[in-house]
Amino acid sequence: MNVELIALTKRYGTMLAVDAIDLKIPSGAYCCLLGPSGCGKTTTLRMIGGHEAVSSGEVVIGPRAVGDAPPSARGTAMMFQSYALFPHLNCRDNVAFSLRMRGVAKAERRAKAGAMLDLVQMGHLADRLPAQLSGGQQQRVALARALVTGPKVLLLDEPLSALDPFLRVRMRVELKRIQAELGLTFIHVTHSQEEAMALSDRVVVMNGGRIEQAGDPRTVFERPASAFVARFIGGHNVITLPKGTVAVRADRMRLGPEAGSDAVPARVVAVEYQGASVQVALESEALAKSGGLTAVIDDAVFAGRPLVPGEVVALGWDAAAAHRLDA
Repeated sequence: MNVELIALTKRYGTMLAVDAIDLKIPSGAYCCLLGPSGCGKTTTLRMIGGHEAVSSGEVVIGPRAVGDAPPSARGTAMMFQSYALFPHLNCRDNVAFSLRMRGVAKAERRAKAGAMLDLVQMGHLADRLPAQLSGGQQQRVALARALVTGPKVLLLDEPLSALDPFLRVRMRVELKRIQAELGLTFIHVTHSQEEAMALSDRVVVMNGGRIEQAGDPRTVFERPASAFVARFIGGHNVITLPKGTVAVRADRMRLGPEAGSDAVPARVVAVEYQGASVQVALESEALAKSGGLTAVIDDAVFAGRPLVPGEVVALGWDAAAAHRLDA
């Protein structure tokens, strides 16, 4: 089901948390709201789900504006950051709880709960209590509980933040699989650029209660709309030149003989080995207004011409690699 936000605003007293944002999310999309803490992304998610009152503007889900409709009447379900499983109920009964509250017969709700647990590959642990599960397993049960009511839109508030890095990657794959299998609209809040790029087909970068840029991940990464987006997405240098500001991907920076005729001298500040690549931190008096700069070099190239902190090296980039940023 499609979701549209029209001049959506949230105020807490004199503080403006979400500032008249407009956004269209197509039905069946995996959309990530991405941004730093306090940018308004979770507040936006909660307003979509009816867990936060709207100060002004509209939330439209499917064909109708939901206005003051309660969460249960919106066709949405929320998966919270804290999984909030009932400790005294086993997995099956945790998943079936909302159906029980709706008066669904015991046999039917147990069957639906079992099917959802199978979907998230937890059917074999249906009789276990939450305390007997790992963090990743608890996350799967919470996901099954959110899906069991048959929502058209699933809202996820930083669902992977409590997991270790290895489990986080595994669960990204599972979330994408389940979303594709069910064909639902997923709206996922995260502060992780990697997570947003890996999961979504639509990234919405927020800052200060506003939307800085919305688009597919490749467009947002290749053509950031502002210096904020370029810096927050990462992997870019924001470089101030006499004729404006440009973003250049760190892996498109050139060092040494490859730097080109317009190269400037730069001093190596630090070298960080990252396996397949080496990250070189630099500073240049000629580009002092740009602050620190980074070049990402292929490991094999770096091994053939290693650099050490304190060394001065020519720094440049291809003109085609520079993306001009809005003022």
